[in-house]
Amino acid sequence: MTPILELRGITKSFPGVLANDHINLSLNQGEILALLGENGAGKSTLMNILYGLYQPDEGEILINGEKVVINSPTDAIKHGIGMVHQHFMLIPVFTVTENVMLGDEAVKQAGFLDRPRAAKRILDISNKYNLAVDPDSYVRDLPVGVQQRVEIIKLLYRDAEILIFDEPTAVLTPQEADELFLIMRTLVQQGKSIIFITHKLREVLAIADRIMVIRRGTVVGETLPENSDKNTLASMMVGREVNLVVDKRACHPGEVICEVQNMVVADKFQNIVVDDVSFEIRAGEILGLAGVQGNGQTELVEALTGLQHMVSGKVTLMGEDASKFSPRQITELGSAHVPEDRQADGLVLPFTVAENLVLCSYYKQPYAKGIVLQYNHILQNAEKLIKDFDIRTPSAMTSVGSLSGGNQQKVIIARELSRPIQFLVASQPTRGLDVGSIEYIHKRIVEKRDEGCAILLVSPELDEIMELSDRIAVMYRGQLIATVENKGISKEYIGLLMAGVVPETPIEPAADHVIEATF
Repeated sequence: MTPILELRGITKSFPGVLANDHINLSLNQGEILALLGENGAGKSTLMNILYGLYQPDEGEILINGEKVVINSPTDAIKHGIGMVHQHFMLIPVFTVTENVMLGDEAVKQAGFLDRPRAAKRILDISNKYNLAVDPDSYVRDLPVGVQQRVEIIKLLYRDAEILIFDEPTAVLTPQEADELFLIMRTLVQQGKSIIFITHKLREVLAIADRIMVIRRGTVVGETLPENSDKNTLASMMVGREVNLVVDKRACHPGEVICEVQNMVVADKFQNIVVDDVSFEIRAGEILGLAGVQGNGQTELVEALTGLQHMVSGKVTLMGEDASKFSPRQITELGSAHVPEDRQADGLVLPFTVAENLVLCSYYKQPYAKGIVLQYNHILQNAEKLIKDFDIRTPSAMTSVGSLSGGNQQKVIIARELSRPIQFLVASQPTRGLDVGSIEYIHKRIVEKRDEGCAILLVSPELDEIMELSDRIAVMYRGQLIATVENKGISKEYIGLLMAGVVPETPIEPAADHVIEATF
């Protein structure tokens, strides 16, 4: 049987980097192909070539056995290829119908938009693939999992036969992820074909029909889920054995390092997004803040790190009232911050890797003498951290904006965890990272805890929260609805809290339940 899609000998180079090295890939009709690989392995480059964002230096693309040229996303869509992006491309104030129509508008003879006709087609698609979406709903009122279904409908509305899912569960609760997998299975049963990109090995084993692993731009192997396990896949990705369970001893909390009292924060439209939140974190413990993205975690972290002013409330750090401190003042107290948006808040993209690694201390010795930067010391620091944190970069003088997203994240992690700190705010610290990097960063976070650092871990990844945290606080619609000790609590119980449901009694984990972080 002829594959619905073939990539033959795809090669793509960038200055100093061979991103794809003669990659061959095939996708059969009605199949879910999982694409695994480390950060910088070449997965995103390969998919960007398929979607028309890059053109290959060598190689060819075939659809149903016929060679095609894809120079743009418009070409990709014409050939039946669509991508569900990790970050949704939806307009909140539009209805589902208006979002789906955008760029492919149905019009009446007089030139007016034919919303009823488009809505009927959307409803037909929703019913056929069990997507359960109301065409007349406003996107802003939909849960995150339903918004993702709207993204899928957008592709099906344009007759996509090949769907690329890029880290599709990154913003979903466990229950929503399970629902997505059912939808994916329905899609392939109806003849669609899916390429599934993820770093979560358990999801690959649960949903994929076939698994392909890329390492350093080259295909290193293919396998079937029934012939694999997490350890085998992790070893294929990284090229060595990976410990998938963090070695974490019981914590011994000390004095209060961070205390938040009655914090209230408003967004730019003056809507209250953090509503009377109070908590404390002690030296030597990790407080995990769980919640679906968009429930006030971002604004809470920004207020805690000086990036946004509070409407009211008080923040005490290391015994000092830091409620009105600037980010530099908070850093000088001995705080570190791994921000949620690495490009907007964590890096200066045109600066070099070496310069970004000293953003918190460039004005101090040995990196500066007066107003003059000492580049020999800056480079020595960069070379050490590049090695210690396995940052994949052509050199320390490479622009950080040219690195892959995962390697940009490693630059931030290296800068923040390599200096003496008493308090760490880690917001999605392993976002976009591969299993080897996750293993290393989890180990470093636990080491910081054991050194006496107080840590606030903010993550939509429930497995990550449950593996690393000593206590778990759950945020829903701007409020902390529960704080529990991380002992004998099930993932399902926390998942219900994340959805705003407070069970009468905790759901205990199954006897064979083992949490393995975000793998």
